[in-house]
Amino acid sequence: MALLAPSPRALCVREVAAAAAPPPHSSAACSNVGGGAAGRALWVWNGGGRGRRRERRERVRAEAYFWDVSKPVEMEEIDSMEKLDEALRWSVENNQAVIIDWMASWCRKCIYLKPRLEKIAGEYPGVRFYFVDVNKVPQAVVKRGNITKMPTIQLWKDGEWKAEVIGGHKAWLVMDEVREMIQKNK
Repeated sequence: MALLAPSPRALCVREVAAAAAPPPHSSAACSNVGGGAAGRALWVWNGGGRGRRRERRERVRAEAYFWDVSKPVEMEEIDSMEKLDEALRWSVENNQAVIIDWMASWCRKCIYLKPRLEKIAGEYPGVRFYFVDVNKVPQAVVKRGNITKMPTIQLWKDGEWKAEVIGGHKAWLVMDEVREMIQKNK
């Protein structure tokens, strides 16, 4: 029996005899939560409350899956003023938004957010995503972005700064704010 959640998540429940080994799962359309091929399973007892005998209980295995709605897109690096100008020029010519992730290689939050931004990049094919390592670029590039804290995720459209998210809080909140920022400025 499979239950669908309102988001792209699904909870797969399989009833398994107590002594039997769980069946090998094969899911081409979804990836396992918890990583690895085995994933994590939640074993619960089905039936059995007060007054019932223990032998009548059955084990139920619940597995959670996430469908891949998009493939991660590797973000391009901006390492000079010329590349920043080129990215902004592309935004003007195509009338599309550009997301720039200003990060540092020593910033743990920045490193943690980058793969999540690459996942969001797969959800918005018309928007280009870039990252700038502030320690590897000239200071003039950082000043042009008016960066004071990291990680800072900015949306540029038509060559102008439109919105930004300073990611000092929980990653899922940052990702929600980035999605909202893209939707408002598309």
